[in-house]
Amino acid sequence: MEYSGLLIFALFAAGFAGLIWLLGVPFGPRVRLGYKEQPVECGKTPFDLPSGRFDVKFYMVAILFVVFDVEMMFLYPWATLFRKLGLFAFAEMMVFLAVLGVGLAYAWRRGALNWD
Repeated sequence: MEYSGLLIFALFAAGFAGLIWLLGVPFGPRVRLGYKEQPVECGKTPFDLPSGRFDVKFYMVAILFVVFDVEMMFLYPWATLFRKLGLFAFAEMMVFLAVLGVGLAYAWRRGALNWD
């Protein structure tokens, strides 16, 4: 009984998705045009395939995202249970934050935070 709300929500979501799909069949487009099914980039047809290397900035931004995303994913539950966990958990979190700080320092040193 404690998961009945989740079951009702799942049934409602599936029913709503099915209803939207069924309404799309009679009101949707009937003729498929060739030019509408071509790939586009920002409203224009692509002129070249992406061959070659990505800029290093792309990877640096990805590293920064992972560093801060993982940090928040572990920091929030730890902060909510801070008083119950004790001194050992505090020391473990400080080690974790130090490792993330090294990752941030690496990205900073490589110039990932510059807006050039």
